[in-house]
Amino acid sequence: MAYIVRLKGELIEKSPALVTVECGGVGYALAVPLSTFDRLPPLGEVATLFVHHIVREDDELLFGFHTDRERNFFKTLLTISGIGPKLALSVLSGLTPGELATAIAEGDVRRLSSISGVGKKTAERIIMELKDKVNPLEAVALRGKERGDDVTPAVLRDAILSLVALGNKAEDARTLVQAAYEKNPNATVQDLIRMALRK
Repeated sequence: MAYIVRLKGELIEKSPALVTVECGGVGYALAVPLSTFDRLPPLGEVATLFVHHIVREDDELLFGFHTDRERNFFKTLLTISGIGPKLALSVLSGLTPGELATAIAEGDVRRLSSISGVGKKTAERIIMELKDKVNPLEAVALRGKERGDDVTPAVLRDAILSLVALGNKAEDARTLVQAAYEKNPNATVQDLIRMALRK
């Protein structure tokens, strides 16, 4: 069976929940998270979406995403008991992939349960089932890329990872190390850790 994994065509309809892309004279309707909707081009322009295609006995569903990372998170969320496509879209509408990865890495039940449709038990289940699949440092780096930050130098990454290993939250570690690095760009990893821990 063939599956649609990517679509590129004219954006002919769009709403916060559903968009239509015309490819080769055929219009494809796709459900999208708000994170993708916000980055769509104006109507009439070309849109490219990464697609997750679900085939059921009586239906076919298409879900579109701005990035492959969003699609992968969506697919991963669907593996969790009690989470269907609608709730997975809500999660990705409430948090960017970087924010979601950080919340999972830090066990932030409160942040996850603030999303519409996600209760405390569901948030706990997401963290429990995905925590081992999320690297705290990669989560921080991903959030930095989403904000448009420069690529983190290796010395910074190593210092952040060390602070996380010592029990600091990833975002706190990043803030502390970044501040120390700005004061002394020539500092070693050990210097950055010492300076960060003095805060």
